[in-house]
Amino acid sequence: MHVRSFQLSDCTSVTELMKIALSEECYRNTIGPFSRQLSWDSELIMVAEEDGDIVGALIGTIEHNHGCYYRIAIHPDYRRQGVGKALVSAMEQRFQLRKVSRIVIAGDEHNKAAMPLYEAMGYGANKILEAFQKLSIISPQH
Repeated sequence: MHVRSFQLSDCTSVTELMKIALSEECYRNTIGPFSRQLSWDSELIMVAEEDGDIVGALIGTIEHNHGCYYRIAIHPDYRRQGVGKALVSAMEQRFQLRKVSRIVIAGDEHNKAAMPLYEAMGYGANKILEAFQKLSIISPQH
């Protein structure tokens, strides 16, 4: 498995992955923020590849010098195989390079299923960003 930054050529594959890996409602709530983050800073979107196929993606963002894990999507056939941990570790390194003051997890209902992954990596309840609706990628300023 290879983890790397998102590239423009990944757009269709990542969109298809999100359709498969996320619930319909979660997908609808994620596609807009995904597009906004792409246009602002695609370096904060990480993908995991296996044999040339994208099997995981993690959308991050930086808000007020806080790194935030916004949404993770892992193909159902590749869950519990270390893809999520590899993506979170890669994003964590990216956040550290950007010298964020804190790393948090978007605390919306769609991230509940991923909480055991984050907790296993040391992100306890104190790292949940309850005010996720304030993220600029969710509701861009006009």
